[in-house]
Amino acid sequence: MAPSASSSVQRARRALADRLRELARDAGLAGKELAALCHWHPSKVSRISTAKAQPSEDDIRAWCRACGAEDQTEDLIASLRTVEGMWVSWRRMERAGLRRSQEARLPLYERTRWFRAYSPGLFPGLLQTRGYTEDVLRAVQRRRVPVDDVADAVAARMERQRVLREGRRRFAFLVEEGALGNGLGNADTQAEQLDHLLEVAALPHVSMGIVPIGLGRTRMPVEGFWIYDTAQVNVELVSGYLTLTQPSEVRAYAETFAMLAGMAVYGDRARALLTEARNSLA
Repeated sequence: MAPSASSSVQRARRALADRLRELARDAGLAGKELAALCHWHPSKVSRISTAKAQPSEDDIRAWCRACGAEDQTEDLIASLRTVEGMWVSWRRMERAGLRRSQEARLPLYERTRWFRAYSPGLFPGLLQTRGYTEDVLRAVQRRRVPVDDVADAVAARMERQRVLREGRRRFAFLVEEGALGNGLGNADTQAEQLDHLLEVAALPHVSMGIVPIGLGRTRMPVEGFWIYDTAQVNVELVSGYLTLTQPSEVRAYAETFAMLAGMAVYGDRARALLTEARNSLA
């Protein structure tokens, strides 16, 4: 797993290390004794038990076997996979193409009732037209994905958009004004996208805010993020996809969203900015 400053990831890694260290203590094994049973250098046991190195699944199997705690193996491997899932590099997530990563998020969308999304440069996926989505995913595919399954990935994202109109859900979207004219795709695609935003913004369960360009901002743009109910935040970084579940971190992003929301314009003023951007394409 790539290093991350996220306390969610670090705490999960420490919790796994603590459980492994407890197994060794309960078995009466010192670090050197455990290392000998596993045929490792003693420093490896030290690094794993202090969360300075993350064990592999085989490492966990060997550790549990040495401690006479093989009944704990599957549970600990499940914990390891949870840690690994908190931070996923794009290379790992997209090595088989873009479709799977789009489909993988559908269960999360289906169980969420309150969506909050902030986007500094692109329109959020739930608001994208098919043409705009194709341009976005094609750009991603050309930059970092050797497999070309863009058509399937676009279809998966379009399928996910049904949550906008199904069930009793609430949506709050914040977009930086600069995203309205970011130049992605051609004029026809951009015009269609802006028309679609005007339509979606009129839905009663959707709040559409635009953070205007101008001097005197109290908060600079940050990385794009999604908040799902009050349980989880996902952040798309240059290097990978971060999942945060620690309440303090979810709360920090919720506070940032509220601050940015306080700077945004809504209703007629938001529609005026969308219309202005639409007219500038003529």
